[in-house]
Amino acid sequence: MNGNISSFQSLGAVDGPGIRYVVFMQGCPLKCSFCHNPETWDFSKKNSYSAQEIFEKIKRYKPYFANGGGVTISGGEALMQPQFCYELFSLLKSEGIHTCLDTSGIGEGDWIEKLLSVTDLVICDIKFSTNEKYLEHTTVNLDRVINFLRLTEKKGVPLWIRHVIIPSITDFEREVKEIIKIAQSFSNLKKIEFLPFKNICQTKYDSLKMEFKLKNVPPCSPEKLNYFTTFIPDKFR
Repeated sequence: MNGNISSFQSLGAVDGPGIRYVVFMQGCPLKCSFCHNPETWDFSKKNSYSAQEIFEKIKRYKPYFANGGGVTISGGEALMQPQFCYELFSLLKSEGIHTCLDTSGIGEGDWIEKLLSVTDLVICDIKFSTNEKYLEHTTVNLDRVINFLRLTEKKGVPLWIRHVIIPSITDFEREVKEIIKIAQSFSNLKKIEFLPFKNICQTKYDSLKMEFKLKNVPPCSPEKLNYFTTFIPDKFR
């Protein structure tokens, strides 16, 4: 079947372990106030590829995956197209290529469980520690994310949790500690990463004639990021 694709990155270094081929899916319902990729929101924007077409592209890069790399499907939101992702990951698994799903964790239904059966790693961004903050800055709530993460635990898929440190919004000790507590509640947790908020995406919003709601929020400093990272238990760094 065909998937609606936003873009490709052939040699990604920050989207999972090793060197990775990254497929960015088109379409996301969250509309996060701090999103760096607003061009991926629109479901009506069409750039269609079959799973087989993308598989043929990726196979050329297989030698780069030798030291623990592989393929990551990101977004947009990959879980909005779970049947396509399942088909692509199934093809990749037939070639022994590591598969990683980078998601906000808002998928549900039978195809999600099928997709997890061919997924070697899930990277999930827990954006906030409460339903209230989720609904203030996105269009979904935390409970929906937790339900997805429980499914990854049930399926035994290794899990990385990411969280963005946003000045004046998430850069509080109590928030950081709560995110770590939530992450550690999952027995399949392998890693926790904190990422710095940046506002360099302003040019994207301008070109799309969209409002960037956090345009006046300063970037997260390296010092602040390093400080909050010290709260992560050593075994999850």
